[in-house]
Amino acid sequence: MATGSGLRSLDDVAVSLTDAEHDSIREELGKRARAQLALPLDNEELLSEARLAASLLPDRLLRALRRFRRHGNSAGAMLIRNMPIDSRLPATPQDGYLGHWSELPVTTYAQLTVASVVGDIIAYADEKAGNLIQEIVPIKGAEARQENSGTVYLELHTENGFHPNKPDFITLFCLRPDHAKNSHTLVGAVAEVLPTLSAECVATLRRPQFRLRVSSSFGDHGTHRLTQPVAVISGAADSPEFLVDFHAMEPLTDDAGTALEELKRALQTSLRGVRLDAGDLLVIDNRVAVHGRTPFAAVYDETDRWLRRCFAVSDIRRSQRVRAPGSRVCDPLNIICFSLYPADASAAGPHTRAENQGCITS
Repeated sequence: MATGSGLRSLDDVAVSLTDAEHDSIREELGKRARAQLALPLDNEELLSEARLAASLLPDRLLRALRRFRRHGNSAGAMLIRNMPIDSRLPATPQDGYLGHWSELPVTTYAQLTVASVVGDIIAYADEKAGNLIQEIVPIKGAEARQENSGTVYLELHTENGFHPNKPDFITLFCLRPDHAKNSHTLVGAVAEVLPTLSAECVATLRRPQFRLRVSSSFGDHGTHRLTQPVAVISGAADSPEFLVDFHAMEPLTDDAGTALEELKRALQTSLRGVRLDAGDLLVIDNRVAVHGRTPFAAVYDETDRWLRRCFAVSDIRRSQRVRAPGSRVCDPLNIICFSLYPADASAAGPHTRAENQGCITS
């Protein structure tokens, strides 16, 4: 388990905004945001305007984001420092939900704009009420959960790896660090760990000998829903992709279990980490990097650690059949995957828009 000591930094993939750039972005994005406060976030007009607002970002940041979207990097992530947030922050929401986005107009618009450069915004009805931007905060009573509401060590994982329309990119925007400022967000990239693995391990990880459990953050408490067998490593040798979750992945053979353990050990020596502070915005390529977090102590005093999360995909059209017209929110999994219903497909009812993808089983 990584503790923060000995981690490689993300400094080589970081872009730090000057104070002048920070102030300019804050003023210009603030104007755009205030002109659209009457709209919900899940609105094509608002999201189109947020995408156009990318022209207000400094050229060097815009180039870095576009390069990351198209070509990636060995770290599988990039870090933006000194992004503008609202001058007056509300209390850290202790239930994990914020009211209308007008409470954080600058922060919200800045994150939507950055996420829109790397992809198309997407969200999931099962998680955080389908909010396009989700509050990542500690929730009292959920400390030991392996999800965004916990405070224990968060195992390395592909975000929503069990989902047929998982995000390609994750943005994590820090509004408040943990009180001790010692919690590290961890990133492990397939490009950096692959050369350290044995040939036998890589060959095994490329076979569909693993299954993923549906996350409890999707309301899956105790039902033990699993994906069909998947491979951990896929794609061309010179452009591999990752799909793994060290908490929720089950190997189907002894060899698969051995390979998964070798991968876990190897990742511990190649991990990068960053202590996110207010104004830090981390972008992770979910196709090629896993992420996690070291533990921290919450005090539940309205000033606890607070990140905001927003997902993006490379092509929103791929999920068109599982979203309502004009919405970026994917249907619940039990509608997307017929295998959650009785064997008779007609029992699923006429309300579903997706084909039987066979993506989840009980």
